[in-house]
Amino acid sequence: MSSMWQQMMGVALIAISALVASPAIDRPALVPTVFIPGGDIAAADDASPAFTPDGNTVYFMRGTEGGAVVMASHRVDGHWSSPVVAPFSGRWRDGDPAMAPDGSFLVFASNRPVEKNGAALDAVRKGQRLVGQGMNLWRVERQGDGWSEPMRLPDAVNTCTSTFAPSIAADRSVYYIGCAPDGVLRPLRTVYQNGQYQAPYVVAVGDKDAQIRDVAIAPDRSFMVFSIKHDPKQPYRLAIAFHTADNWSTPQDLGDTVNGGTANMGSQLGCDHRTLYFTSDRALPAPLAAAANANSNRMWKVSLAPWLARLGDRLVTAAAACSAG
Repeated sequence: MSSMWQQMMGVALIAISALVASPAIDRPALVPTVFIPGGDIAAADDASPAFTPDGNTVYFMRGTEGGAVVMASHRVDGHWSSPVVAPFSGRWRDGDPAMAPDGSFLVFASNRPVEKNGAALDAVRKGQRLVGQGMNLWRVERQGDGWSEPMRLPDAVNTCTSTFAPSIAADRSVYYIGCAPDGVLRPLRTVYQNGQYQAPYVVAVGDKDAQIRDVAIAPDRSFMVFSIKHDPKQPYRLAIAFHTADNWSTPQDLGDTVNGGTANMGSQLGCDHRTLYFTSDRALPAPLAAAANANSNRMWKVSLAPWLARLGDRLVTAAAACSAG
């Protein structure tokens, strides 16, 4: 769960002790750069950028006084337009947009009513009901230059009222955070088969007791980036794991240069499948810091090239039309 969702919803996550992931390999010191579509440095709490296949439109989550909305910005002549509320958002608490690799649909988290004309979705955590603070996954289909009406994913996917942080593979399967059979929030995968999403299974990455959030899956499922907490008192850190013949490799921490601030969440991949976008409260560069709100979550980007070199010829090819933000 992104730190923004935690702050706005006040959802008490289960504190779980976990084995520490393997230390960071000595990689070149790639320094993340801030990503601010529209250039509004004063805007606060932006997260989860999801790009169209050509990289020229981005949808992202913006925190508001009333909760959160999905925003959209377009790149024209090399410049990002001022973000506007996405046509399918604006009434309910929406966030965590994720784009299908081919751009044909988008999945997002929302507290909108399960039943038509119903009330906003409540969250139920540790026996307590949190009014209007639930999250389920919803899907919109691309229709020309617009989007369809949102459709809720089935109960088989939305197994509880804390279902969020989707990421979509090329086979249309969705990775997300939801309630596992043991009731603990874990990374799950639902396969799209015969026109329907199937019951999810737990993605076995890291130790079973690790607290993992915000999985970003590569289109070909060759690797994924996520946030992992090794100690309940420590911040979430970004790590990468690779698909192997034995499922997933041991999580590899991305190092201190990438992991700045008090939390690093909301992993997303750019349209080139090599650029990582994430959200952090890390310090802004000096020229920008003076005009910014302090302690805000902002979107950052960094190349994954040093870590992806191990894939060699297996590295998924980026779309020819892609222009990473």
